Amino acid sequence: MDKIRLVIVDDHPIFREGVASILGSEPDIEIVGQGVTADDATRLTREMLPDIILLDVNMPGGGVNAAVKVANVFPVVKIIMLTGSSEEEDVITSLKAGAHAYVLKGVAARELNGIVHSVYMGEGYVSPSLAAHLLSEITASQRQQHSVKDDFEELTERERQILEQIVKGTSNKEIGQNLFLTEKTIKHYVTNILQKLHVRNRVQAALLAQEKTRPRPAPSAKDR
Repeated sequence: MDKIRLVIVDDHPIFREGVASILGSEPDIEIVGQGVTADDATRLTREMLPDIILLDVNMPGGGVNAAVKVANVFPVVKIIMLTGSSEEEDVITSLKAGAHAYVLKGVAARELNGIVHSVYMGEGYVSPSLAAHLLSEITASQRQQHSVKDDFEELTERERQILEQIVKGTSNKEIGQNLFLTEKTIKHYVTNILQKLHVRNRVQAALLAQEKTRPRPAPSAKDR
């Protein structure tokens, strides 16, 4: 059984070592490196090429800066921001930088384990308490440039089917099985979907899809 190879970078040693101990006790997770700074993050990524790297936003050198470098140079490595910051700007900049998940510290051990596995399978995650603010920011930015409705109209029927699966949190492998397509083909479709919707990752695509399908309130009598 292949293990999920994980690097953890956080400047709080007790927290970092606690996360390493919790996740490292899982039979299919291996902690291959720990660091403190943004420079450590890029060095460990280059040396170890992990499957996933956990970054804190407020580490020396900046977690977002580290995410940008990792995403640009090592796009195969998936990034999880594990941080105490609930600032909307940090969430937005992290996802734009290439992070696949944004998780608040204080998350239960079992939930964090589940998130790691989900991200490894190609899914995204944003802590629920932050999702509403994130959705508002993304859709506002979209509407400044173009119509969200027009973006969705550019999707083919097959791309719409795949996007529906993404919204449900289904991994590329599972989508392929459901639609009788190879995982490689699904990855190609997902890339096209992200480009057409002008988003960076699956989380943003799923949130936009949820916004488009959200029922609108009926007009009041005075609006008729």
